[in-house]
Amino acid sequence: MLCSWRVKLKLLLATVTLAVLLSWLYLFVGSLEYGRFLLLPPCLGEQPSRDVEREALASRVRRVEEENQQLRLQLGQAQAEGSNGSPQWGASAEDGDAPGGQRSNRTACPKQRMVHKCELLHVAIVCAGHNASRDVVTLVKSILFHRKNPLHFHFITDSVAHQILQTLFQSWMVPSVHVSFYNADDLKAGTCFPLALSQPKVSWIPNKHYSGIYGLMKLTLTKALPSNLSKVIVLDTDITFATDIAELWAVFGKFSDKQVIGLVENQSDWYLGNLWKNHKPWPALGRGFNTGVILLLLDRLRRLGWEQMWRLTAERELMSMLSTSLADQDIFNAVIKQDPALVYRLPCFWNVQLSDHTRSEQCYTEVSDLKVIHWNSPKKLRVKNKHVEFFRNLYLTFLEYDGNLLRRELFGCASLPSPPSDKLQQALEELDEDDPCYDFRRQHLTQHRVHLFFLQYEFLALPNPTDVTLVAQLSMDRLQMLEAICKHWAGPISLALYMSDAEAQQFLRYAQASEVLSARRNVAYHIVYKEGQFYPINLLRNVALANTQTPYVFLTDIDFLPMYGLYDYLRNSIQQLELPQRKAALIVPAFETLHYRLTFPKSKAELLSMLDMGSLYTFRYHVWPKGHAPTDYAKWRTATVPYRVAWQPDFEPYVVVRRDCPKYDQRFVGFGWNKVSHIMELDAQEYELLVLPNAFMIHMPHAPSFDISKFRLSAGYRGCLQTLREEFHQDLSRRYGAAALKYLTAERSL
Repeated sequence: MLCSWRVKLKLLLATVTLAVLLSWLYLFVGSLEYGRFLLLPPCLGEQPSRDVEREALASRVRRVEEENQQLRLQLGQAQAEGSNGSPQWGASAEDGDAPGGQRSNRTACPKQRMVHKCELLHVAIVCAGHNASRDVVTLVKSILFHRKNPLHFHFITDSVAHQILQTLFQSWMVPSVHVSFYNADDLKAGTCFPLALSQPKVSWIPNKHYSGIYGLMKLTLTKALPSNLSKVIVLDTDITFATDIAELWAVFGKFSDKQVIGLVENQSDWYLGNLWKNHKPWPALGRGFNTGVILLLLDRLRRLGWEQMWRLTAERELMSMLSTSLADQDIFNAVIKQDPALVYRLPCFWNVQLSDHTRSEQCYTEVSDLKVIHWNSPKKLRVKNKHVEFFRNLYLTFLEYDGNLLRRELFGCASLPSPPSDKLQQALEELDEDDPCYDFRRQHLTQHRVHLFFLQYEFLALPNPTDVTLVAQLSMDRLQMLEAICKHWAGPISLALYMSDAEAQQFLRYAQASEVLSARRNVAYHIVYKEGQFYPINLLRNVALANTQTPYVFLTDIDFLPMYGLYDYLRNSIQQLELPQRKAALIVPAFETLHYRLTFPKSKAELLSMLDMGSLYTFRYHVWPKGHAPTDYAKWRTATVPYRVAWQPDFEPYVVVRRDCPKYDQRFVGFGWNKVSHIMELDAQEYELLVLPNAFMIHMPHAPSFDISKFRLSAGYRGCLQTLREEFHQDLSRRYGAAALKYLTAERSL
């Protein structure tokens, strides 16, 4: 329906009047000498009179502004009244009906931005498990890409998604974004927690939908979310935004006094009951509504007694339906069927539903029409739709988009308080850009985004005091080592992968296509997203180390293959050496081959034979003998029991230690001294260094890394590494006192 021409005319006249008055006011009080000459007499004695005139003119401007605002409000109400109750296939809340009932994409009235640019927008999302935690990141990226407002995300999560998303947002550090978490387990069974006196239960509702019990959580939001939160946009994780979410938030202003829920009509025939013989859906108003995108006026719902309303409706319908087929959507529709006045019909472009056999194509004629895309089919990106390639490319754009680019400030709005961000900013400001080692120090302070448990991880740490996890890190060029390591090591593995957003998706496809990797559920993959010019090797090691669940860890590198059976051998050694009662680091001797194809030795005897024949070598004997010489390979050849060795300068063995061992020093990035410094600190903490007599690992050949090439070619690189070493020695002395002096003395004697 077109806007009233009378209201539009009044608005136009008021705007012109305001413009004229503002022009006179500017000339009257402005700084232009010519304006003063024309309007103001030069007599100083007339100054009071001019002040009175100025005030009167300013008062008139204010009155006209108020009238203008009232007319704009009337105009907005006229638009809203024209949209409510009309079918949403042919027109939006802003669009009118073209002659003959045809859809028109031309708005009858100019769009008004109803949301202040600094208004905080609230978004609620239910997210559970590893896969949904990946999906929600793409949704968040699409929102952040378009947004111009501060945002507050409310996540209802299980323990897995909570850990993943909390770490991700803390490390992402996006300005003007706040995140809150709510325990989904409390909502299942009705546990009380501070946000409310009691919680609705949903675990009693049988649900056939693949979302399981988490597909019912949106029913509980009036109780789950803070009681002072009046409205919220609720989204499924399989949503992609193609516009600023503030446009959707502005629709709240169009609700009538009775409307409490904003929904888009369902675009499939599900609720019409004609999909197959004897198909009996839950009751719905017409085609029903899809709950992938919901606008909830929480304060009104609470006053209406929403919890009791949906519960009584569900109990009544379940007597005949026995279970829900589409989770919360069935119950929402049953409630709306009973009281249609509750719903505000959103234009269908706010939820373009890409499941099979939908009428989604009637929601748009041009790209500019699209607002929200909903991948609501179990097939997801493989769904059938005429324009699915376009939608898929839009989704993939955000899937692989560099999330670091979304860390942008909202100018003109006060940022939400963020102590970690403030502390980091202060540290960055204290850096000296003229320092020759500025790039190294800047990399050390870089805040990398971290996505823990990127793939499904189901290993449950048993109460086994001797269990051990293999810990390593890698980048995209070492992916080929993963399958081989999984074949050699049956125990749990924790890996930190340094990748871009696009590379992380390549890795995901690689892992899902691999029979070896997809069969393992005890391998934890943690993505650390690329940023900066150096490889943050010790940060990666710390991420992998911090997210292990076993009492002991085997600290290795991705280029090494452990001997067959090493997992069982290490657990037995930990028990026999009574490691839980002592502070010790077990050394696994390292060897290497220069051949890409190797018949891997099945025993120590075979390895010694290959060593004698020259097909294997002690690790780095020809380029860096100091790194592993203290292992005493000559003694190892005949050893039958573990033996103790002393620390020596530049010693960097691969060890098995307790999980609570010292962290790696993250100032060392790129190549050089990253493991040496760690072993030095183990020795400073008085760890025994014990060499295992029947354990070994073999380094497989690969092309030199970019960082080692920089080390070899750049004198400045080597000079900065020396500076960092000296600073590490000073820090070690401060922490361990006189005991650490031997390290500095040993360094100077070399």
